[in-house]
Amino acid sequence: MKFAFAGIDFLGGVFEGLIEAGWTPIKLFTRPCDGLYDHNDVVVARARQLRLPIQLSRLKAQDLDALNAAHGRDWALVVAGYPWLITGWRTRAAFGLNIHPSPLPTGRGPYPLFRAVEEAYETWGVTAHVLAEEGFDTGDILAQDLFPLDAQEDHETLLAKCQMAARRLATGPIGRDLPARWRRPEPQGDGSYWARASDVDRTLDFRADVAAILRRIRAFGSIETLARLGDARVYVAQAGGWREAHKHLPGTVVHRHRRHVVVAARDGYIQITRWSPVGLAEAGQIGR
Repeated sequence: MKFAFAGIDFLGGVFEGLIEAGWTPIKLFTRPCDGLYDHNDVVVARARQLRLPIQLSRLKAQDLDALNAAHGRDWALVVAGYPWLITGWRTRAAFGLNIHPSPLPTGRGPYPLFRAVEEAYETWGVTAHVLAEEGFDTGDILAQDLFPLDAQEDHETLLAKCQMAARRLATGPIGRDLPARWRRPEPQGDGSYWARASDVDRTLDFRADVAAILRRIRAFGSIETLARLGDARVYVAQAGGWREAHKHLPGTVVHRHRRHVVVAARDGYIQITRWSPVGLAEAGQIGR
């Protein structure tokens, strides 16, 4: 089957998986990336290797018209990690689907991985669904790949699990069986929408217990959390901790050794082992 792919490296394994399943790519729609939190180097390099047209601007109706003029309706629009709502594909393509990194209808929204770790979900998954024109992540379900989460799950392990599951969907039920699944999709029903994480969501509250603080740190992983150490705001990439009764006010810095900092929490201590006064975005310009 011919397909146009709209996405970035985040779920770029879908692009490769469909090629592995025997599909033929006809165009890549991607977007500018900051090279820190999101990337498109791999999918762009692969598209260039295949000599595909590449578009960085938002996919619009005239782009669908051009593909329809060249290929009729005998192609699929496959979306994975693309930020813009796409409409008008139904009259121009045979199929339109999105690969979303959550077990829909739970976790609709731009990036549900942080919250999945912080709220200690025991099971997670990736969903392939019909590309809805009324809103993000609401279309009927075509296939799901579910997997267990570990008690010590972090952002990086969950990201890898989602990427592997997305590729399994591409090489398996979607790549091999899309027309049949298209005829019998499952409506989602009521679900939940999770908004993009804010700096407030990323900020550590030392009035919480040690387990909750460490979960938040794991949830954001290399994206980093924010913490207040005295008068300074720092970016935390890694920390440990332990429970211990004490009389310190939560948030008090009680010990330092080289760059390791121990901070009092409600029921113990957090030892911050990797941190910086400069965030990733600024570090790309000034270093750290």
